[in-house]
Amino acid sequence: MTRKNFRLGLLAFDGCMLSSLAGPVDALHVAQRLAQIRSPADAPRFESVVFNARDASHVRTESGIQISGIKPLGRNRRFDAVLVPGIDHQRPRDLLGRRDEFAPEIALLRSLHLRGARLAATCSGTWLLAMTGLLDGHRATTSWWLANSFRKHFPRVQLEEQALLIEDGDLITTGASTAVFSLVIRFIAQTGGEELAQQTGRMMLLDAERQSQAPYVSQALLEKPRHSLAEKISHFLDKELRNQISVSRLAEHCGTSERSLLRHFRTHFGTNPLGYIQHLRVERAKALLEATQLSFDEVVERCGYSDVPSFRKLFKRETSLTPAGYRERFRLRAR
Repeated sequence: MTRKNFRLGLLAFDGCMLSSLAGPVDALHVAQRLAQIRSPADAPRFESVVFNARDASHVRTESGIQISGIKPLGRNRRFDAVLVPGIDHQRPRDLLGRRDEFAPEIALLRSLHLRGARLAATCSGTWLLAMTGLLDGHRATTSWWLANSFRKHFPRVQLEEQALLIEDGDLITTGASTAVFSLVIRFIAQTGGEELAQQTGRMMLLDAERQSQAPYVSQALLEKPRHSLAEKISHFLDKELRNQISVSRLAEHCGTSERSLLRHFRTHFGTNPLGYIQHLRVERAKALLEATQLSFDEVVERCGYSDVPSFRKLFKRETSLTPAGYRERFRLRAR
């Protein structure tokens, strides 16, 4: 059964991403207009309220644009959901360095959760939600390039970094910035029905088929572990990826035992050597599919595989797309 009204609270603070606030507000506004056209006398009501934890009337976003006219929260304010926007940062440690600064926001989010509000976070805002401790023991996602650091600093959260959106009870997280639209479309569907959600998505040219971050992951943009052994591993694998690689050979090259190597992979890469090597080979295949006209058989050979059907299955599992589908979507086109 759908609800007839929906009020979204958007938690604003200095350094938040403007798109994380403006995008949901605009999407709910479009949904409201469409709902009124479809059913003038019985349209669901969508409301968005921008507030902050410090009773300030304005905040300055990451782009320097100032948002003014922010409403005071008030004691009796009730929200169906509260959204934590993305946070400006250059590297993950910038987010962690603001933990003490975010004390008012952390306290307010915990209070709103106790009062029954669903909490949602998008992009790097998932870090702020994780700082509350409320995500511990729950499934969650975050922006794919932050996954390694997120897993290291919040080990109690069951991170699924390839997911675009995860709803675990009354806690919702999404991937990078545009994934917030998938979240808002879900709220619209839960309030006004699937047809209204689909119409809103069509009006805003939103891709309803996008279910995973996997096709967009770029190994080159992922944060690398700062460790001499990790550097040795990366250099060796970059050079030898086309050849057969065993754990014993990798350990010998790095001057460590197989046991220590396995422990290092679990700690710094969140997987075992085989899984990591497979991931690198899929990354190389993605690059070749984007930038060359090589056949898939040739791509597979250059990635160190001889079993084409097996690698095709691996590629689909890692990216959620077939090789042909990936090439069609991401290949570099001449201008």
